[in-house]
Amino acid sequence: MDPGHVPTVMILAVVLSLVGTAVTQQPTASFPEDFIFGAATASYQVEGAWNEDGKGENIWDRMLHEHPEYSSNGDNGDVACDSYHKYQEDVQMLKALGVTMYHWDLPQALQYIGGWPNPILADYFVEYARLLFDQFGDRVRWWITFNEPASFVGGYSSVGLAAPSQNASGIGDYLAAHTVLRAHARAYRLYDEQYRAAQNGTVGITLNSQGYEAATNSTADEEAVERSLQFQLGLYAHPIFSRDGDYPAVVRQRVDANSRAEGRPRSRLPTFTHDQVDYIKGTSDFFGINHYATKFVISGEEGVSPSMTRDTGTVLVDTQNYPTGFRNLLNWIAAEYPGYQVMVTENGLRTGAGLNDTDRIEYYVSYLDAVLQAVNTDGVPVIGYVAWSLMDNLEWTGGFSVKFGLYEVDFDDPDLPRTPKASAGVMGDIFRTKQLPTDFLRSFV
Repeated sequence: MDPGHVPTVMILAVVLSLVGTAVTQQPTASFPEDFIFGAATASYQVEGAWNEDGKGENIWDRMLHEHPEYSSNGDNGDVACDSYHKYQEDVQMLKALGVTMYHWDLPQALQYIGGWPNPILADYFVEYARLLFDQFGDRVRWWITFNEPASFVGGYSSVGLAAPSQNASGIGDYLAAHTVLRAHARAYRLYDEQYRAAQNGTVGITLNSQGYEAATNSTADEEAVERSLQFQLGLYAHPIFSRDGDYPAVVRQRVDANSRAEGRPRSRLPTFTHDQVDYIKGTSDFFGINHYATKFVISGEEGVSPSMTRDTGTVLVDTQNYPTGFRNLLNWIAAEYPGYQVMVTENGLRTGAGLNDTDRIEYYVSYLDAVLQAVNTDGVPVIGYVAWSLMDNLEWTGGFSVKFGLYEVDFDDPDLPRTPKASAGVMGDIFRTKQLPTDFLRSFV
């Protein structure tokens, strides 16, 4: 890849330059002047050009080439939105550009040696990070090492849902998480020690979590909420952001106990040395969080044995678009990991086809209102918000039929034209004015 070409493979936090109809309603609240707004895409989902300019297969290329049945309609990312060739057109939709190092597309050559469960990948990742810092560090000020490790390690626990589709439930996912945490810390320490003084950038990681709410007011279900948060979010956040470091105590205890009950000589959850705990702790300049919906849970057991789901000891009974759940999640993060600014790096709604996406507008405005309440009423230090997604794209195994974009992409037209939806105009006005329109402030409760 030409180092002078910063392609859309790298876009995560990008500030929209959207031209839309003016919002004439009176705003109810304003975001701070320095609040960061943006929209997001990801390499495999938009770029295409899977075999051009010396690029080899990644694990998603390989999985969907060999198993088209894993994806809706056999869709894959060979062309996607063709942003590799149309990046100049796409950049016209943007005002600024940032970079994410890893958004799920591990080179297939590294999967041949085991992928993320292999601890040597931390060595390879830090050298990859060094290349990015060398080539782009003079222009990039915001870096994210990994996007949603809780999602992509799932590729080592089940078949057909995520690449590389390895069925090692309750083992491969924990091993992968362990390597990813070490790899993140090494990239952060590299930047801190060798690049920060000259490049003056910011390095963090993006984690993902649903909101979790108790289905009843019982103590058992309230405890199930806490376990859900610790297994999905705390598993990655606690080693980096907590004062003590290491995995959350409840995660350690439950996986260790289940491993013993299964007759294993050691825990399925690997152990950090004391030096590794200290090395990983504090390796982020901000807390990146992706969020889409809220799950309502009860205490109980489901999932195969062994599995992270069964280790958690919770049962999902409902999922809702519930802005209050997002506000509660932001408050939980601030209380659990004080001292870190929070960046919402993904939030959005899937809808059907069409340009008049009023449901998406209502979703965005309601969730942005929840962010404002967390900031202004609760004092949560949220500094920015990134919408998913800039344009319709390949939604992994969901294919092209799942629509998250502010811009429609016509995948039936060989030129793949982009057309702004109604939400692009409204969000563009919010991003410019930093104010919410009253007509769309509604609750999903």
